[in-house]
Amino acid sequence: MKYAIIIPDGAADEPQEELGGKTPIEAAHTPAMDAVAARGRVARACHTPPELPAGSEVGNMSLLGYDPLTNFTGRAPIEAAAQGIELGSEDWAIRCNLVTIQDQTMRDFTADHISTEEAQELLATAQAELGGDGLEFVPGVSYRNLLLWRGAQRAAPFTMDMRATPPHDLTDKSILHDFPRGPGSDELNRLMAATAELFAEHPVNLRRLAVGKLPATHVWLWGIGRAPKLQPFAEAFGPRGAIITAVDLLRGLASLIGWQRIEVPGATGYTDTDYAAKGRYAVQALQEQDLVCVHVEAPDEASHEGDCAAKVRAIEEIDRHVVAPLLAALEATEDWRLMICPDHPTFLRTKTHTHGAVPLALAGSDIQPDAFDRYGDTHAAQTDLAFDAGWQAMRWFIQDA
Repeated sequence: MKYAIIIPDGAADEPQEELGGKTPIEAAHTPAMDAVAARGRVARACHTPPELPAGSEVGNMSLLGYDPLTNFTGRAPIEAAAQGIELGSEDWAIRCNLVTIQDQTMRDFTADHISTEEAQELLATAQAELGGDGLEFVPGVSYRNLLLWRGAQRAAPFTMDMRATPPHDLTDKSILHDFPRGPGSDELNRLMAATAELFAEHPVNLRRLAVGKLPATHVWLWGIGRAPKLQPFAEAFGPRGAIITAVDLLRGLASLIGWQRIEVPGATGYTDTDYAAKGRYAVQALQEQDLVCVHVEAPDEASHEGDCAAKVRAIEEIDRHVVAPLLAALEATEDWRLMICPDHPTFLRTKTHTHGAVPLALAGSDIQPDAFDRYGDTHAAQTDLAFDAGWQAMRWFIQDA
């Protein structure tokens, strides 16, 4: 049996007035996704329990078959795993976004899509001036970076009760009431304020301002946690897996569950990603792997920017360049299954992740079709097949459907 999973991150949404009352998935031209729905079954799944953040860290853990209520220990430790960083029993990892804050408002949670090279310069300054003695600023990709707090060298005042708002949930909003809070938050707020002073006249920001770009004014610290322990996917479910993604969060989850990570040139984690390259690499990977998972961040990024047209285009690109070639490749084999499912809804109206069900479609050589002939939010809401604990959908997909 060959398996494929396609994750259009954040694609689920509400009906949009500008789309004639349709959701972005329903307004998009998606013949391949509709073919999956027509040849198989439509369901809905909730991957974001109300007790936990409605983010990709929780949603994707659930989507891959792991109960986040028992396995989730924070977002940043998952991203640390993506970089091969080992966390000791006393260590904490913290997401360290470079952001643009102006007039106490989150002007841009990506610092105007700052380059990786610029981020490295800024974090090198932060490390030189603020780091050491167990405090490590670790560059990642663009605005997405990490702060490591090595507890054996620097006593950690944190507990899992500490909370901080993800910066992408604050777009164009006041930040006054969303700084880190709870045990240890004073330390993080001090560091955030210190970086604002360091970055104010930094050469990187002066160069950006000179060419009309927004500066990276602060680091924003959030997603704190400790190292999780997840059962290997092959041990839990059977198939050997591989993932294609441009996002460290998914790379980290793949590392933690024993999946191969396939890096695709041109994959950016944004709406300008090379969708066709992702599709080609996925088809090639099927020749060696039992299961291939393709994660595409673009719909989520468009949602955070409140760009309805870009979200529809991203869904159409996923359909044309990822779903269609994977479906064709699978149909050329004898035994196969394909699942399409976002990790969570991301509303254009609020520009944020939200709790709630997402549409799931499954087709395969041994799957009997139901009455639905299209993939989308409305059909999923009408089906009797629902996974309120979304993590249970993976076993259904692999074994029980």
